[in-house]
Amino acid sequence: MEMSGLIDVLIGVIIAGGGYWLRTMQSEQKRLEILLNRTREDYATKYELRDDMDKVMQALHRVEDKLDRLMEK
Repeated sequence: MEMSGLIDVLIGVIIAGGGYWLRTMQSEQKRLEILLNRTREDYATKYELRDDMDKVMQALHRVEDKLDRLMEK
């Protein structure tokens, strides 16, 4: 009888450990899905980046033109 009790306890510990492992894996998967969705929302497309770079380049050209006018004076 003692051996069957020990086996029952061992099976219970294994099942409890497996349940805990599954629960932590599920919560980690949910966390990763949330992070992936945030990444998709915050991602800048190639066209948005190109537009922003064009704006920066235009501003730099304006500054360059002002410096050229100052140098001429």
